[in-house]
Parts: sequence; C-alpha cells; structure tokens
Amino acid sequence: MMDAVATDSSSNPSDEKPRRARRTRMTGAERRQQLLEIGRTLFAAKGFEGTSVEEIAAKAGVSKPVVYEHFGGKEGLYAVVVDREMRRLLDMVTGSLTAGHPRELCEQAAFALLDYIEEYTDGFRILVRDSPIPQSTGSFASLISDIATQVEDILGREFKSRGFDPKLAPLYAQALVGMVALTGQWWLDVRRPKKAEVAAHLVNLAWHGLDGLEQKPRLIGHRKS
Repeated sequence: MMDAVATDSSSNPSDEKPRRARRTRMTGAERRQQLLEIGRTLFAAKGFEGTSVEEIAAKAGVSKPVVYEHFGGKEGLYAVVVDREMRRLLDMVTGSLTAGHPRELCEQAAFALLDYIEEYTDGFRILVRDSPIPQSTGSFASLISDIATQVEDILGREFKSRGFDPKLAPLYAQALVGMVALTGQWWLDVRRPKKAEVAAHLVNLAWHGLDGLEQKPRLIGHRKS
C-alpha cells in the first residue's frame, strides 16, 4: 500500500505570483532634498555646463519632469544650491567671531573658512567657479566682501587703539579675507600642511606683517586643530 503524499499548493512555485519590491515613496520635501544633494555633487565635479538634467534625473531614479517640477530646470536647481552654500559659509564665518583678543578673532575667521572647505568641499568647489547665472545672494566675490565687512569692525577698533587711521580698516579687511580665501582655494586640493598650521601661518602674516613674522607662529586661542 502506497503512502499518500500530502501536497501544499502554497509551496508549489508554479502557483506563486511574483512579488513586487515595495519602494518607499518620498515626500515632496524629501525628493527636493535628494535632488539638491545630487545636483550639488554633480555641479562640484562637472560644473554647471557639464551637468545635464538627464543625469540628475537618472541619479535620482526619476524622470526629467520631476526635476522641472521642483526647480523649473537645471538653472533653478543650481541657483538654490549656490544660495544655500553661500549662506552656509557666511553663517559659519560670522558665527565664529565670538569676541576675544583681535588676533584670536582673526584666527577664528581663518578657521571658519578652512572648516567650511574641509566639511563642505563640494560646496566650496561650486562657489569658486564663475556662476553662469545671477544669484540672489550675489557672487563669491560679493560674499568675500560681506565677510570682510565683519572683519572691518574688528580691525577698525584695533587701528584706533594703536593710533592708526581707522579709515584704512576696510582696505586691510579686504586684504586679509582675500588672502585667506585664495589660500583656501589652494589648500582645497593640496591639504598640506594641516588646517591648524595653515591658520597659524595666515594669521602670522596678517598680524605681524612681513617685517615682524614669527619664525614659528603659534595659535593663542583655544582651537588647536
């Protein structure tokens, strides 16, 4: 007598229906943020002209109309990316000026720019390129000028206390901030020497001038790295 074999229809592969992988649908805000991050990475690597809407959409796994829906096109996405980076850099620099000895304030400003370059490298690469479209927050040069205005007040007080003409403070502020910004562009790629050493040498030059350079510049603030 043969044993009956029980069959379970649920275990028969031929009866199984293919299961579709469930994909979590992004909210509008999440999709917008995703597109901003992808655009930021591509603009930093390829520039505005070298980046296409097709590539942005493909990286995000969406169709081109989705990009247009959120930003009106590549120009709109680029404008938002640049505006966000400019505000971030300005906030980091102005927020770093927390008082103390004027030399320490110079150190704080130098560190803030170098911190931004280190933490938001893609953003800095985008900012130092010439923007092909107008920005509500202006150009990188105007951003540097805004930062120089913050430093101008510090230098003005120091000039006055030393008997120098405070009217020259804007000139020195532009020179100081411009020096840090250009050095930052160079350090962006070489990353040598270390950030603290770069800050020390920048402030050494700015504070002492060529005739009074310290052989081994030091940092007097609490930041050591």
